[in-house]
Amino acid sequence: MNLNNNKFKPGLYCVATPIGNMGDISFRAVKILQESDLILCEDTRVTKKILQKFEINKKLISNHKFNEKKNLEKVIEILKNNKIVSLVSDAGTPAVSDPGRVLVKECIKNKINIFPIPGASAVSSAISISGFSDNFYFCGFLPEKQNQVKKLFKNLSLFESSIIFFISPNKLIKRIDDLKEFFSDRDILICREISKYHEEYIRTSVEKLSDVNFSRKGEITIVISEIKKEKLSFKELEESDKKKINKLIKKMSIKDIVKKVSEDREISKKLIYKYCLEIKNEN
Repeated sequence: MNLNNNKFKPGLYCVATPIGNMGDISFRAVKILQESDLILCEDTRVTKKILQKFEINKKLISNHKFNEKKNLEKVIEILKNNKIVSLVSDAGTPAVSDPGRVLVKECIKNKINIFPIPGASAVSSAISISGFSDNFYFCGFLPEKQNQVKKLFKNLSLFESSIIFFISPNKLIKRIDDLKEFFSDRDILICREISKYHEEYIRTSVEKLSDVNFSRKGEITIVISEIKKEKLSFKELEESDKKKINKLIKKMSIKDIVKKVSEDREISKKLIYKYCLEIKNEN
């Protein structure tokens, strides 16, 4: 593979770095870091390990949520002088639940080129092995306060898609009751320490989450399944459904009626059963 033909233009490069396994860094990511005039990173100690691994010696500036606004003017000035600046986070893709969005928006405002260097992402890694719908909503890290979490979960519970968020093991323990309250009929995948030596993947239902044992160390990415098909079914029976059930109730058992009607149309079995009981009680 000849990477020398891929000449980098001046501008800001959002460079994805490994989320655990150092072998997941791309050839192109290494190349752009080698070519950079400046590298912005969350923690210089973390990024130095990557640079030392690939024998890269470049100027680093710490750029985290507490100082990224302070750095803006200086970095924009460097970029306006046709320099190559790389933006990295401690792990994964920058500006995705990590610092960087402030700088990206300022570059857009100043018409400065911005280029993505794709690579590792806990979000795409987790959804790829979940077996859940790839139509998903990512909400990053959960809020700190319980009332905010409840409000968020209430809104998310209405989404038909899969749901992904980041959380620490200890905070996950505290949120089990909230998860059960809003997602009790869904499945869940717990991804701990993705791609690292002690990586762990636990599949269960939200309802059984209290019975699961997992290490309190490391970082967790949670994937909640999409709403199950039965829950997506009609919330009310149509008149045609009621007429059909009224005819069948005289010659079939409730169990057989539920099976037949739910197979003909995507109607909640509970709804059919409930209506059958109403008819029986009326008679």
